Amino acid sequence: MRADRTFAYGATAGLLGDLLLGDPRRGHPVAAFGRAAAAVERALWRDHRGWGALHTAVCAGGAASAALLATRALRDRPAASVALTAAATWAVVGGTSLGREARAIGAALEAGDVEAARARLPHLCGRDPQSLDAPGIARAVVESVAENTSDAVVGALVWGALAGVPGLVAFRAVNTLDAMVGHRSPRHLRYGWASARLDDVAGWPGARLTAALAVAAGGAPGAAARAWRSDAAKHPSPNAGPVEASFAGALGVRLGGTLSYGGRVEHRPVLNNGGRAVEVPDIERAVRLSRRVGWLALGVAIAVRKVRT
Repeated sequence: MRADRTFAYGATAGLLGDLLLGDPRRGHPVAAFGRAAAAVERALWRDHRGWGALHTAVCAGGAASAALLATRALRDRPAASVALTAAATWAVVGGTSLGREARAIGAALEAGDVEAARARLPHLCGRDPQSLDAPGIARAVVESVAENTSDAVVGALVWGALAGVPGLVAFRAVNTLDAMVGHRSPRHLRYGWASARLDDVAGWPGARLTAALAVAAGGAPGAAARAWRSDAAKHPSPNAGPVEASFAGALGVRLGGTLSYGGRVEHRPVLNNGGRAVEVPDIERAVRLSRRVGWLALGVAIAVRKVRT
């Protein structure tokens, strides 16, 4: 079977698996990778960029190498290759769990239970929930849905189209390492530098595709395109900026502004300043837009894989 068909069948099956099953409560492969990466960090940690780069190389390189070996071992077995691609796609994408968490917070806010929404927010993002009122929580959820549409779905499909199963696995490994050590805490400011920079590079194409698909699928293409063009560069993240700006324009809301991470307050520029404030029903609208973008991204990835084969 040709490589493009293997990817098309496998990635579609994997995305359907995520839609139907979501992430398992126990034994998730990404969680297993996280435990292994934490063990490597305990062995290697030094307050030095070079040691952090070694940590990144060992963890991400090891995951990609294992995926490459598995791919080569099954290359003469079409059904097994499709199954491997499906399993890898299901393991690395997280669109359904993203939507479930966002909707659970939205349901708590709809019921007026702000404390329950605050308790649930850390499952979705790293904001300080106690500093947020109901509108602030809703805005944080919409921003997280936008950013994670790229990180948890589209970016993985892009790298799957470019490099097959090793690309899928390597992207998720890099993204997970960034979540673990890429933040600017005193412990990880230098040690996590390589993981953070590599994640910026790996996430670049997926973020731009996510933004473009949000323009196409959001129902307000002109507003989404204008917000992307005018506001994306204002965001401190080179990849979150295009995604959040295009989602803001597509949904007709304002994103950005003051937020708090780990007790540190940041004053970020407002994205789509002409939009209205985020309301609780916008969470559901963002989840639906995220799902449309994910399926469109699958179609683009299949087309790219076909052209490359």
